[in-house]
Amino acid sequence: MADPPAARPATADAHPAGPGAPPAGYAQELSRSLSLRENMLITLSSVTPASSVFIVVPTVIQRLGGAAAVAFALAAAVGVLMALCYAELSSAFPITGGEYAFAARTLGRSTGFALFALSLLGGVLVTAVIALGTGSYLGVVWSALDGKGAGLAVIVLSSLVAVLNIRTNAWVTGVFLLLELAAVAVLAVLGLVHVEQPLSVLWTPHALGGADGNVLVGASWGLVASATATAVFAYNGYGTAVYFAEETRRASSIGRVVLWSLGITVVAECLPLVAVLLGTPSMGGLMSAASPMNYFLLERAGSAVNTAVSLGIAVAVVNAVIAIMLQSGRLLYSSARDRAWPDAVGGPLSAVHPRLRTPLVATLTMGLATLLVGWLVSLDTLILATGSTLVVVYVLVALSALFGRIRGATTTAPYRMRGWPYVPLGVVAVMLYVGYESVRADWRPITIAVGMLAAGYAYYYAYLHPRRADRWTMPAPVREEDGA
Repeated sequence: MADPPAARPATADAHPAGPGAPPAGYAQELSRSLSLRENMLITLSSVTPASSVFIVVPTVIQRLGGAAAVAFALAAAVGVLMALCYAELSSAFPITGGEYAFAARTLGRSTGFALFALSLLGGVLVTAVIALGTGSYLGVVWSALDGKGAGLAVIVLSSLVAVLNIRTNAWVTGVFLLLELAAVAVLAVLGLVHVEQPLSVLWTPHALGGADGNVLVGASWGLVASATATAVFAYNGYGTAVYFAEETRRASSIGRVVLWSLGITVVAECLPLVAVLLGTPSMGGLMSAASPMNYFLLERAGSAVNTAVSLGIAVAVVNAVIAIMLQSGRLLYSSARDRAWPDAVGGPLSAVHPRLRTPLVATLTMGLATLLVGWLVSLDTLILATGSTLVVVYVLVALSALFGRIRGATTTAPYRMRGWPYVPLGVVAVMLYVGYESVRADWRPITIAVGMLAAGYAYYYAYLHPRRADRWTMPAPVREEDGA
């Protein structure tokens, strides 16, 4: 028999009922000092629009040419549906555990832990992938930095920064965010002041063909649809806001941070994309370049600007690693607070530093795990292992939004999306299509993601379910009036 969702009344007392009894609600341990704007700075840093523009956008341009703009517009529509699901769930459950806190309270505790396992392992792998990309941009300035060592150094540095006070991190990531957005702005300005391509290029799919592979030929709209799956991932990260809900004032409005973060991300990624497509001197040259954005910068501004922008992208990568490390540390801390681990392990992981008021041990543990993975595992293997994680996460979040209302778990949410149940059902349909396309391309990533889920279910039923009276009980969210 499936275990029931773990729902608790939002007004529950924050203290145990007696010896060995689970808490009815969380106590306020983290520092509730962030404004909604500061939360957004960290969230946008996790999304890292500049990294998407220079890493994800070029792959879509190489496949579609100017119709990459259509793919990103379609992906933005999907992003809106997904953000609405996040907004409702995060307002109902403003808990630092993020997605697993949604699923455990709407789909069942076992599914919640399985999603936690996927999020934890996926977070380590994704952070390692991002960090190991630092060297390719620093290498433009100094070739000695073009290697794995630079990425490992970024992991160490980011872990140390992430244990600082949350407001300090908000301003560190905020400054870095401005620098990376400046790099994106350079692309937009250069493209818009050198428009050479007709406007119709934005909705005309092209591929490279001919004997030498450098001739533009027409492409199918089916190719546009499949590339939209890649574009969806470029916007990901706006849901990070909920991981800092317990440290944010007016946390009941956290859904607004989610929606605004998506909106800013779409503008920050689509504007330079359109500018580059219209401003490139040659669509064929752009599509055939090994690095389309660097090709554009060299053609329009020269090597000095290309070097400066490459530094900006390196900053964006570092910023993303810091933001994701903050998120990962709170994810592990939340699981320990929910008593997912034996006490000898869970005690230190659930501790909050008395002065910094951050989960120091949990954050450093995630940093160490990421460092070891980045050191021991090849980049190709890491990329393969992270390929379909997001598809599974999105499906479970959408199902949480769907069943949250059906089962009454989100009835007290301050924000309730319009268009329910069609919004979450639409997300599930799109993600199933994305999963289908992913399997057609390579069955291994989705198999790895399902394996991570299976490992979570196995741990839950082997260790947590027999102890369900006082472990993984999913107490009520801490509310702002409970203390700062």
